[in-house]
Amino acid sequence: MIEPPPSRPRPRFQTFDDPGHRKGAERIEALRSALREAGLDGFVVPRADEHQSEYVPADAERLAWLTGFTGSAGTAVILTDSAALVVDGRYTLQAPEQVDTAILTVVPLAESTPEAWIGAHLKRDHVLGYDPWLHTPDGLARLDRAATKAGGAMRAVPNLVDAVWAGRPKPPAGPVVRHPDALAGETVEEKLVRVRAILAEAGCDALVISDPHNLAWAFNLRGADIGHTPLALGYAILPREGLARLFLVSGEVDPALRAALAPVAEILPRAALEDGLGSLSGVRVRLDAATGAVALKEKIEAAGGTVDVGKDPITGMKAVKNAAEIAGARDAHGRDGASVVRFLAWLDGAAAAGDLTEIAVVEALEDFRAAGGDLRDVSFPTISGSGPNGAIVHYRVTRASDRAVRPGELFLIDSGAQYPDGTTDITRTVAVGEPSAAMRDRFTRVLKGHVAIARAVFPRGTTGAQIDAFARAPLWQAGLDFDHGTGHGVGAFLSVHEGPQRIAKTGTVALEPGMILSNEPGYYAAGAYGIRIENLVLVEPRAVAGGERPMLGFETLTLAPYDRRLIDPDLLDPGERIWIDAYHARVREVLMPVLDAGARAWLERATVALPG
Repeated sequence: MIEPPPSRPRPRFQTFDDPGHRKGAERIEALRSALREAGLDGFVVPRADEHQSEYVPADAERLAWLTGFTGSAGTAVILTDSAALVVDGRYTLQAPEQVDTAILTVVPLAESTPEAWIGAHLKRDHVLGYDPWLHTPDGLARLDRAATKAGGAMRAVPNLVDAVWAGRPKPPAGPVVRHPDALAGETVEEKLVRVRAILAEAGCDALVISDPHNLAWAFNLRGADIGHTPLALGYAILPREGLARLFLVSGEVDPALRAALAPVAEILPRAALEDGLGSLSGVRVRLDAATGAVALKEKIEAAGGTVDVGKDPITGMKAVKNAAEIAGARDAHGRDGASVVRFLAWLDGAAAAGDLTEIAVVEALEDFRAAGGDLRDVSFPTISGSGPNGAIVHYRVTRASDRAVRPGELFLIDSGAQYPDGTTDITRTVAVGEPSAAMRDRFTRVLKGHVAIARAVFPRGTTGAQIDAFARAPLWQAGLDFDHGTGHGVGAFLSVHEGPQRIAKTGTVALEPGMILSNEPGYYAAGAYGIRIENLVLVEPRAVAGGERPMLGFETLTLAPYDRRLIDPDLLDPGERIWIDAYHARVREVLMPVLDAGARAWLERATVALPG
């Protein structure tokens, strides 16, 4: 059996603390007491920080602290006599497990939005409080319309959760360092020229950069303020002419970064932001519709500036990777693929022995990646789901939920890594012991959808929504589906979830060459098992003989075999078999030279051509 690498004397990237929802009742009651003191009848608690981020620092985990729900998206509305937590399809199983449902109603987003719930439950003349740093202008407008329709009103107040949160963590202040131009593929000066050209076309005099991902990309910097994503929290004001001003939470800025940015930007403390916004009198300012808080808009307008709420142009620029970023992604996936194959080879033997738990698997995978070199962090908390836990789409194992990996079940492992040259995200579902015929049927249908996306050829201008059905069709034919998107965008040593591109029913952005996305259809049998198969793919031009239009396709970046024990070859058509065998041959070709003898032998067996 392949031995795991020794655990290293270093802090783990992932913790397994239980959120402790049993405290939800007393915490919600404390919030209601604060509501009464403030003369309010309710308060909105989104899962967000002041940048509307998916991953937030510990001091912004207000929703988790208040309710026990640890998902990356959700909104609680706490009224004096009722309360709801609205979550999307990824969390409809997880949320009821984590919160006290006696005091908090879990509402699937497919059934009701937060606005609809407010409209149905807010009483006439009641006032609903909100933190203006945690809502965008468009988001607040929707809440305001719902409250007004119910005969109530919205009121901006300091965050009431903070007022009752004893022991709230301090704001982060990690080191801020330079991201090398060689890996970025473009200098800061070159990037800012492009951004300013778009501002000029839009008739804007300045841009307030409110998304830390865009801040990191535009100024070739990386930080350590957020777990799993190398971000420095802060803002920037970028005028069409003159120095940009960066307002960073952390004061620990590498002198090399200050020196590199000196010709184009000055770095100031976050506390100076209000003065910076106050200097925008008479200026037309672009504010990002997706991440720009209501508070930013109000402060700019109070200073006499004009706010143009729209798209931050950096978002679209960042999504299209340049040659250096693409080369880095390929290198990172090769390194990551070797670590994942070593892990899968180990898992195959260790799971059969029957002495593994979900947490033990997470820690072993982290050790394999650390031994592979250049690991900076995991790109998100690893989803390690044994049996029924695999059916919880964004399951996060805790010491309270930790479950054995048992024979006769499926095991789902969704994980990723941050390397200086790229971000990875891979999901594999493996059989522990002999899978049932139903498991093989469902797995093969998911695989067919996964292969359909990988093989897709489509004209320029095609959106993610237009190809999302490719992944679902094999499941639809059996009356099945899954309740999450098929793919999300991925950054370059940035966020593992990056927009605006996505493959989903709501994916309205056209896919462009250089975009990286995930390809991850799934199937979930509640209380039994989950199946998901995920590779990252790169959008690239695709030549079609005799074609009349420019076409695109995908290069698969991820390198790791699928579990052949779960594949029913009789459900595959010849083209699907050819693609799977060719993919496995490529995995062997790239990874064999860097693997040890034990892993090579396992990979040889795992990638044998399909029968028939």
